Amino acid sequence: MTYVTRPGEEKDIQSLLEIYNDAVENSTSTFDLEPQTTDQRSAWFKEHTGEHPLVVVEDDGLVVGYATLSAFRDKPAYSKTAESSVYVRNSHRGKGIGRAAMDAIISKARELGFHTMVAGIVPPNEASVRLHMGLGFEHVADFREVGFKFGRWLDVRFYQLALESAEVTK
Repeated sequence: MTYVTRPGEEKDIQSLLEIYNDAVENSTSTFDLEPQTTDQRSAWFKEHTGEHPLVVVEDDGLVVGYATLSAFRDKPAYSKTAESSVYVRNSHRGKGIGRAAMDAIISKARELGFHTMVAGIVPPNEASVRLHMGLGFEHVADFREVGFKFGRWLDVRFYQLALESAEVTK
């Protein structure tokens, strides 16, 4: 299958909201506990321009997945590290969309001069682990029982990808 991967646009907000809220309500891939509103997702969208972009994957004009870069921490010394997230529409999982989105966001991270990317995955999300390991991420840390969702404590496993070294400008 051939998908179109492109920068996210404001017209995508409703599709992004649908994909994300499905994850909120039905998975532990996000620690949000309540579905987001259009206003919340619009504010989030505005945070994913410039240095921390958003890419979407389309299938025949329908947004079926997306990936983002976010600040890893707010201290200046972390500015060359980005945290990635990837979400795929439930009806399109297992079709290479996550891979297409992550390939695009990794490329953007390199273009933007990031040194490393991190991703937090709640076990046992084997599909996400396989995706990230297949892209060269390495398992680097486990945080035990740091989230509480669906009536249980959840761990987060962190994975890291070293990007090509870029000259530090800050």
